Amino acid sequence: MYVVGVDAGGTSTRACAVDENVHVLGTGRAGGANPNSHPPDKAAAAIAEAVAAATADLDRSELAHCVVGMAGSSKLTDPAIANLFDRTWRDAGLGSSPHIVSDAETAFASATDAPDGTVLVSGTGSIAGRIRDHRMVSVAGGYGWLLGDEGSGYWIGREAVRATLDALTGRAPLGPLATAVLDEAGIEVTEPRAFHRLITVVNQHAPVQLARFAPLVSAAASTTGGRRAPADPVAARIVDDAAAWLAETALAAREPDETTPIVLVGSVLGAGSPVRARVHDRLRSHDVRESKDGVLGAAWLAALKGFGQHVPHPNRVE
Repeated sequence: MYVVGVDAGGTSTRACAVDENVHVLGTGRAGGANPNSHPPDKAAAAIAEAVAAATADLDRSELAHCVVGMAGSSKLTDPAIANLFDRTWRDAGLGSSPHIVSDAETAFASATDAPDGTVLVSGTGSIAGRIRDHRMVSVAGGYGWLLGDEGSGYWIGREAVRATLDALTGRAPLGPLATAVLDEAGIEVTEPRAFHRLITVVNQHAPVQLARFAPLVSAAASTTGGRRAPADPVAARIVDDAAAWLAETALAAREPDETTPIVLVGSVLGAGSPVRARVHDRLRSHDVRESKDGVLGAAWLAALKGFGQHVPHPNRVE
């Protein structure tokens, strides 16, 4: 017998088959499977394709359980879409339908075997979730770009553009961050109407595309040139504000005296990110951990269902 875990993201989908000792038996990959950013039939087909590849050399009748960690899992609350996923799964000859959970749950499971805790996610958007018995039972933040997502890549990128507009109107110095934003937007600093051009360029794209300016903030907050050069104070302020928002969101998802782990997930909280470093500093009195491989988190959750609570956590498997 074996189980399968799936990490279904917006750009790619990965599947991993493991035995009761969480040893990998097969892997598979397919295109993006977020039903919010892809047609649901394409998303379902991508999951089935990845699982089929991971189990190509295995007996499908021995598949005990499958857990799919999916960005956009709430979409399956629509019965029509849920039925479409079930039908696609059956047509692929994969037996009973997989158990769909949020990618935040599998990310938490990838970092710790603790059943309870908090997951803090900051990528393009941001959200914190309260985990109980491996399930996310409530959230803080996650309102989306229009109503919130403070500390996210979108929010950081928007703040970078706003700061650049302030610089172009003379309310702030035109520092390294503002120069980098203009360069990313394809605008010459010396253009007489750079202010209006930047507004026009930004509004030509979907609002979420503001996230493309976020890496410029990280770069400018770290250095302005040589190793001894000071950080851009505007970028440093945005990074500090982002970390404050994210730490506050994480704590809002917890009980006041909770001592369970806080798991950090997402590009804004990735290795080398100045936001990550400041979030760690703000949460230094807590047990803060980093998300590992989401597909192994999904496989471990599947193993708990398929084999029982005795299965080892992937972090402890040799």
